[in-house]
Amino acid sequence: MNIQAIRVIYKNEMLRAWNTLLQSLASPVISTSLYFVVFGAAIGSRIEEIDGVAYGVFIVPGLVMLSLLTQSIANASFGIFFPKFTGAIYEVMSAPISFFEIIVGYVGAAATKSLILGVIILITANLFVDLHIAHPFWMMTFLILTCISFSLFGFIIGLWATNFEKLQLIPMLIITPLVFLGGSFYSISMLPPAWQTVTLFNPVLYLISGFRWSFFEVADVSVEISLAMIMVFLACCLALVWWMFKTGYRLRQ
Repeated sequence: MNIQAIRVIYKNEMLRAWNTLLQSLASPVISTSLYFVVFGAAIGSRIEEIDGVAYGVFIVPGLVMLSLLTQSIANASFGIFFPKFTGAIYEVMSAPISFFEIIVGYVGAAATKSLILGVIILITANLFVDLHIAHPFWMMTFLILTCISFSLFGFIIGLWATNFEKLQLIPMLIITPLVFLGGSFYSISMLPPAWQTVTLFNPVLYLISGFRWSFFEVADVSVEISLAMIMVFLACCLALVWWMFKTGYRLRQ
């Protein structure tokens, strides 16, 4: 494995995040704070508890997942799309490095940035609510797996997109609605039985449910199923990226 090549790609991507620090960190944190003000204060005053957890505390895992998913996809998709847009990707492709090393560099940097953001949001949440984590190890496990999985998904979007409009298409029209409808701000037990069944087909539900369990030991679905769904999604993303590199999909044009 070419560690030096991975380090160069990783360092370059991390430097890009540092140069856009206001957009990379400040903007998501401000957005999360506004969510706490609107949902935690305004709505929280009308909904006292869900499954024995104060509403302002209950929404923390959902808010973290909302930011993680959107930022992981945005960081990874732009990270690989911009070299495609400028033509610099051909220099990377012609270098004596494998597709696996390219993925580790780009996806590793995107996942690291998302992980840092997730930790910062958790710290920010402590300023609004008294937050306790029942299972810190599993919380970090879900956090890391989510960052890696959706950074890979964002990497796929970046390879697939042919313009900046397509880069935003899937996150805006698919991912964000799935997050809001996946139990970010409520428990699916509050829904009518028919809608509970429909929600079970939302893959984001399993991410949020498992992550919430690590905080409060409260989950809409089994923790084992949540973990299995993340691993399946991760494996599918890896397989798709491998196919895209093997066939040169959107890389040889």
